[in-house]
Amino acid sequence: MKTILENRPALSAVIGQCAEVAGYLWEKGWAERNGGNLTYNITELVDDKMRSLPALGQPLPIGSELKHLKGCWFYAKGTGRRMRDLARDPMDNGCIIRITDDCAHYEMVADKPVTPTSELPSHLALQDYLLGSGSSYKATLHTHPIELVALSHIRRFCNSEELTRTLWSMIPETLAFAPLGIGFIPFTNPGTVELAEATLKEIGRYDVVLWEKHGTVAVGTDMMDAFDQTDVLNKAACIYRAALSFGSEPEGMTDAQMKDIQELFKLPKTRIK
Repeated sequence: MKTILENRPALSAVIGQCAEVAGYLWEKGWAERNGGNLTYNITELVDDKMRSLPALGQPLPIGSELKHLKGCWFYAKGTGRRMRDLARDPMDNGCIIRITDDCAHYEMVADKPVTPTSELPSHLALQDYLLGSGSSYKATLHTHPIELVALSHIRRFCNSEELTRTLWSMIPETLAFAPLGIGFIPFTNPGTVELAEATLKEIGRYDVVLWEKHGTVAVGTDMMDAFDQTDVLNKAACIYRAALSFGSEPEGMTDAQMKDIQELFKLPKTRIK
């Protein structure tokens, strides 16, 4: 059956990467049932023929006016769809949407009238922020990394400073590949305006944000970048857990050692005193 991806190798590659990441999320146990969601700004990959395609239904409200998204196109996971199914067939379990000229509605375009993720308003608000700030980031990813979520059940780690320092100190690669650390948002009901607003405040300082007792939101240049940063931080949490299992609190790298790593990799010298 002909799909919108035919004869569009760049678009096919991007959506293929989203499918690849979806498979990793399932394999890691970070995407139970229909947990997690993702969006990708594909606007620069849309050709004139795609732009002329009719909508698959009436425009649907976003819930707010996102002025930077006028005319933008996105690939998004479908609501109620499983990551393991998206990995197998990304167009049956995801959709392509375009933002209308009023910046307050979206239309489903291809391939089927699959409704995008129920957290689309939050994802689009993040995308609006990224475009408005001049960022080159195109991907947003929400998932449930087990060890990071587990840390958010421990009061000591319910703040960005302690959480970031501990994760950085577990292994040099965490500091090197997640140099901004991780933001933290106290428990807020999923899918609410309050959670979206809190996330927007943190995403200006961090590329990955941990929602207490829930999961993470990451942004990146592409979907693999967003996944990699989340994966690196969760690996550090795994090392922390493994060290604890030997019966003592992990020592971690010292502040002086971490400063040396910052010098070695020419990293931002932030949040290590």
